[in-house]
Amino acid sequence: MKMKVNIKHVKDFVNLKEHGLQDKITKIHNMLHSDIKPSDFLGWFDLPNQTNMEEINAIMKVADRIKNNSQVLVVIGIGGSYAGSKAGIEFLDKPFEKNGVEILYAGHNISGRYLKYLIDYLSDKDFSVNVISKSGTTTEPAIAFRILKKILVEKYGKNHKERIIATTDAKRGSLYTLAKNEGYDMFVIPDDVGGRFSVLTPVGLLPFAVKGYNILDMIEGAREIYNNSLNPDITKNDVYLYAAIRYLLYKSGKKIEMLVNYDPNLIFIAEWWKQLFGESEGKDLKGLFVASANFTTDLHSLGQYIQDGERHLFETVLKINKIDEDVIIEKEENDLDDLNYLAGKSLKYVNDKALEGTMLAHVSGNVPNILIELEDISEKTFGKMIYFFELACAMSAYLIDVDPFNQPGVETYKKNMFALLGKKGYENIL
Repeated sequence: MKMKVNIKHVKDFVNLKEHGLQDKITKIHNMLHSDIKPSDFLGWFDLPNQTNMEEINAIMKVADRIKNNSQVLVVIGIGGSYAGSKAGIEFLDKPFEKNGVEILYAGHNISGRYLKYLIDYLSDKDFSVNVISKSGTTTEPAIAFRILKKILVEKYGKNHKERIIATTDAKRGSLYTLAKNEGYDMFVIPDDVGGRFSVLTPVGLLPFAVKGYNILDMIEGAREIYNNSLNPDITKNDVYLYAAIRYLLYKSGKKIEMLVNYDPNLIFIAEWWKQLFGESEGKDLKGLFVASANFTTDLHSLGQYIQDGERHLFETVLKINKIDEDVIIEKEENDLDDLNYLAGKSLKYVNDKALEGTMLAHVSGNVPNILIELEDISEKTFGKMIYFFELACAMSAYLIDVDPFNQPGVETYKKNMFALLGKKGYENIL
């Protein structure tokens, strides 16, 4: 599988033979694989085995048009409608390279300052918009789309329609209606796939294709994880092994999981991961609080707390085993910086030793560490990682007896915000 869960630095903290654990995992596994699904939002589960080549070809056709007529694609969406594509692009992009269409984001906040500077940036550039929303009425993306659509109309006249791509519901909603009436190219967010599980649907695949990444390799990577997870035995299934360890650590009193990386390409993977697990598990007064850290940078800030602070957390560490470029440290005659002991070593080697040394230090401080090893930085590895965490998230949530696919707590702030803004029908909320 070449994506491996290494439990060397956690096995002393958990008992994987705990009575009933494997039976519970097997029961959930069988439930996920049954013809009668436990949820209406499990469409992502079989997605790797249901590649729709007609849809893939349509995505590629639209992506080619955007590449030909646009310098920038603005992806408008919030939550899973933008986090997955941003995570994938930041994982796969080479730092500092500005090749191809630039992908920018809007509708993931309500900052007037951010949007004004985006508008100014786009003023002398040809751009297209991919608006992503099942309903079309989610506040943040709806505001951004209204404003950017007006600019497109003013800039391109009747030709603006070829620069708007809607990714939305298949049959209903205000965005669906507008796209149909205006003749926008339209892609479907499946009814049975929630936003945070939608990376490998057109939600993520279109931006990936615009950047020139191989979306079929992503799907193939996800398929490999699916096929390697058909056996529910946690000694043979790394996805369930990870979920089981999280569950046992949570039961033992750990309340926080930190996803740690040692490469900047992984920073936004953690942002997507936090939404995936936070929204899926954090309900009914249950669930791990999920956080992230970027090492070695954060070892000079959070490192002290992790080593010596309250013992209520554990770390899941992502390690990339192969990289495409590296730098060798050369010998200096005077050695004023005392680095000659590293002469001839690569930064990858030094970084890996920093990872190993930090794990040893944190484990000695009673912070369990799960190590997840990624083969490389590639489309296939990205697809593996996405499906690995999606499946682990479903298993983890069911292990603590919560529904992974709803998010009732998210609605509370919306009602209060609508009432404060004077939206009709919300007058008596506060």
